[in-house]
Amino acid sequence: MKKIIFPLILVTTLAACSTQTAYINGQTGRLAKEDMQTFFVNGLGQTQTVDAASVCGGPSKVVKVERQTSFLNGLLGMLTSGIYTPYDAKVYCQN
Repeated sequence: MKKIIFPLILVTTLAACSTQTAYINGQTGRLAKEDMQTFFVNGLGQTQTVDAASVCGGPSKVVKVERQTSFLNGLLGMLTSGIYTPYDAKVYCQN
């Protein structure tokens, strides 16, 4: 039993969730687009963009944008030793 506890604690520690949020026009809105972005080798030297203004129909209608590492994203990154590292991108628009 002791042999399974340490790896379980290690996995839950390394596969942590995180969210970065940029509030632009207010704080509440509806989810307009959710996209899973794929990166390789921990995203070293890679970029991906989402045009939030075109998703919401103009820059004044964008409420917030988020970049999230969910438990599943962290677990996939850990299982592949950082070779495959997905992130979730979300765009929220005014109601």
